Amino acid sequence: MSELTTLQHLIGGERVEPASGESFESTNPATRQPLYRAARGNATDIDRAVASATAAFEDPRWRDLSQTRRGHLLRRLGDLIAEHAEELARMETLDNGKLLREMRGQLATLPEYYHYYAGLADKIHGDVIPTSDRRVLNYTTREPLGVVGAITPWNSPLTLTSSKLAPALCAGNTVVIKPSEYTSATVLRLAELALEAGFPPGAVNVVTGFGAEAGAPLVDHPGLAKISFTGSTATGSRIASAAAGRFIGSTLELGGKSPNIVFEDANIPNAAMGVVAGIFAAAGQTCIAGSRVLVHRAVHDELLERVTERARAIRIGDPLEETTELGPLAFAEQRDKVAGYVELGREEGARVLTGGRATDGGLGGYFYEPTILVDVDNSMRVVREEIFGPVLAVLPFDTEEEAVRIANDTEYGLAAGVWTTSLSRAHRMADRLEAGTVWVNTYRAMSPMSPRQGFKTSGVGVEHGTETIKEYTRLKSVWINTGEEPVADPFTLRS
Repeated sequence: MSELTTLQHLIGGERVEPASGESFESTNPATRQPLYRAARGNATDIDRAVASATAAFEDPRWRDLSQTRRGHLLRRLGDLIAEHAEELARMETLDNGKLLREMRGQLATLPEYYHYYAGLADKIHGDVIPTSDRRVLNYTTREPLGVVGAITPWNSPLTLTSSKLAPALCAGNTVVIKPSEYTSATVLRLAELALEAGFPPGAVNVVTGFGAEAGAPLVDHPGLAKISFTGSTATGSRIASAAAGRFIGSTLELGGKSPNIVFEDANIPNAAMGVVAGIFAAAGQTCIAGSRVLVHRAVHDELLERVTERARAIRIGDPLEETTELGPLAFAEQRDKVAGYVELGREEGARVLTGGRATDGGLGGYFYEPTILVDVDNSMRVVREEIFGPVLAVLPFDTEEEAVRIANDTEYGLAAGVWTTSLSRAHRMADRLEAGTVWVNTYRAMSPMSPRQGFKTSGVGVEHGTETIKEYTRLKSVWINTGEEPVADPFTLRS
């Protein structure tokens, strides 16, 4: 990609200039150097994209395609992603600053999303329902919804877009994607690969731009049958209200402040690595980040020493380098937000054990040191609010009951980790933690085959697994009278 290439929308299978004629710049967060310009979309562009997706949905080339053939297209798309994995990994690293070696790992598994739903495409079916009259046949069918809107974030653009795109296409819908304004490039490339795989023009459309100018018109568009969003709880709340007002469905994967709980019987070296992976991987820019560590007082000092030692040794630098362990935050405002929260923590009485400073990483970028806060309690904003950066708060506890109380004392319910060698305790905690995903003696494990759902303000609906197909289909009940007898007069009593 040349340095300041302008990336246009992809609508109806073609590169389309924005109605406004305007574009905006995307920069490399590691160096602050400009990468490319992207079309600045607005309501007119969204209208054009939804019209294209509607036409594709009604086109017999897509509407009448067998479910097995639909699966073939998904499998081909997965194969193309695998063929272009290195290209996509580098593009995403340059766009959002994630480590290239981490992106290579993500791209190695991303085709599985499409392969999984390729296999599922011709397993979508209804049921035959028993009735009280054997002459009447009652059966159900699962139908695609129509045009699905997908608004995706900047922290893992390809993975989180695929969580929506693969099942939506599997079910027979068409899609309009509005990627984050910070990471437009790889989603546009993904849509090109969908065309190359054989999906008809208009099945996958991408409109780039800002939330207020392109995202909001997509949410409010009357041609939309469903909206799927990953991002902040505040924005998710507004989208849910808009969708409910029009009686369309929404799937929302939102914020988190996940507890990572270490008991006195845990393997402490393993737990320490799990804590480090839970918060400092991806520079803490994941909704499932284990940003609250609850540790039993008996092992508090040992765990803290291990985690602090590793945090201080984390190598900050160029995310393209194999030896780098922590890349930049994705953009300046996010770096400033993280710095502001750490200062707030200090004002609230927290002590910064390590980190607590912004740095340019020697490259001029938006880096922030791995940071550990102690002397905190669960009432502090720095412990209760999502920071979305490499900032860990550590809280001691004395009993299992206290750990459960602190862990559940949050508006969020996305994920939780438990470190223990007690099988009984593992099951007790899995049962009592108010989180859609619970990991025991591991953290951040994920698969397109395993459903995930946010509890409380962390989301609505299910992503991944077979369950998510229900999110992208509607159920129809069909009644057929197979009898040949005349239909009885409803006002004449039978003898």
